[in-house]
Amino acid sequence: MSKARTKARTTKEYIKEQVETLAKSPECGTTQYNLAISLIKEGKLDEAIEGLTAAIESCPTLGEAYVALGGISFHKGDLDACIRFNERAIKVRPKFAAAYGNVGFVYLQRGEPEAALEFLEKAVSLNPKFIQAHSSLASAYFMLGRLDESIATAKKALELEPTFAVAHNNLALAYFEKGAYKEAVEHCDKALAHGFDVAPEFLKELKPYR
Repeated sequence: MSKARTKARTTKEYIKEQVETLAKSPECGTTQYNLAISLIKEGKLDEAIEGLTAAIESCPTLGEAYVALGGISFHKGDLDACIRFNERAIKVRPKFAAAYGNVGFVYLQRGEPEAALEFLEKAVSLNPKFIQAHSSLASAYFMLGRLDESIATAKKALELEPTFAVAHNNLALAYFEKGAYKEAVEHCDKALAHGFDVAPEFLKELKPYR
């Protein structure tokens, strides 16, 4: 049997276990949340939304449930809802770094780096090992023209995970803007080697410096 089939069967078995547990304790927010996360993995988003909503009703301080609803909203392209759910997570858990990082990332996707900055700086202050937040923060600094801060922040991400391709791409862009073409090429190649889909336009701009 293939690994994919084994994984799918295991997920279905876990869902069955959670449903049986809920039948005995229908007000258990943690079980409702766990079931919803498994349903997300199965692609059953509408059922997952129902489960996450029920989990919040049972446990209003379950920040992870708000974040999961935000993730579904992002998947559906509803960025406003994604921000709204993550801000609710922050309200019930003011030190929830993931929620701050998510809001910051969405603002970046909307082309609003100034709005993103506050949330991303908060995310990395709460969790200095939050690799994705460091990388997103580097992008925000870059978009605002703060190249030295972008480089320093991308390097922090790479200190945590040297193969993090997005951070290598961030460095390549920032170094290119500073005229440090050797370093730009170096980090572009590392981004490519680690699986990042570097923009074709940027590759063309780098070509004369190879």
